[in-house]
Amino acid sequence: MAFDLLAQSSLMQAHAQAGKIVLGVNHEMRDFETNREKVLDLVIARPAAQAREDARTFRGLIDQYGIELNDEEKRQLGGLPDIKIAPVGAVLVALEAKATMTAHVKSLPRLYDELNSSHLAIHGASSQALAIAYVQVNNSTAFLSSVMNSERISEGLPPKQSMHRQPADTLRVLEKVAQMPRRSGKSGNGFDAIGVTVLDFVNDGGPVEVVSGDPAPQPGSNFHYDGMIVRMANEYDATFARI
Repeated sequence: MAFDLLAQSSLMQAHAQAGKIVLGVNHEMRDFETNREKVLDLVIARPAAQAREDARTFRGLIDQYGIELNDEEKRQLGGLPDIKIAPVGAVLVALEAKATMTAHVKSLPRLYDELNSSHLAIHGASSQALAIAYVQVNNSTAFLSSVMNSERISEGLPPKQSMHRQPADTLRVLEKVAQMPRRSGKSGNGFDAIGVTVLDFVNDGGPVEVVSGDPAPQPGSNFHYDGMIVRMANEYDATFARI
């Protein structure tokens, strides 16, 4: 998300180059009104203090989490400012990412509750902060759950696959995501942008494929990934031009 947002927003690039923004990973935000706490996966914020010279950086996350990039992505990353990971001050953008890989229908209440509590905590802390949700949904008809198979593998038994009814299970998740509150201004609660990626992922050591056709959100949809990035970049440029 930060990679694509930096690529889209020249203003964010300028802020990063000038050291006006930092990254926070697994950052705890607190709703000012209710004192509710929520740990957000990734935030872009003004620094709370001068970042150390040896602080971790955005590019370092690639190696830390074993993220594989192709040659073009490496070239793009090398051309972007390297934001430092440092103590967070005022949050400007906050991202909550969730994935539904199996047991789609059973996971819907948890998915909704965890996402809903995220935008409430973000805007409870700052009405100007941009709240972003990113959801990955597995469209594979089968999945090898590490939780379900942990004992079977330790006992030398063959793994057991969980079977999905596709595309019905994926569509149920997309319908739930579409129920999330969204806002188009700086008042009220709701996400400022939501993106969804649909995957084909069996978890058997094979490839992870991104689904571009149905049932994935299509270009122009409120939930298409590229639309999420463009909307986020536009909102950032309009909201934080004077920091």
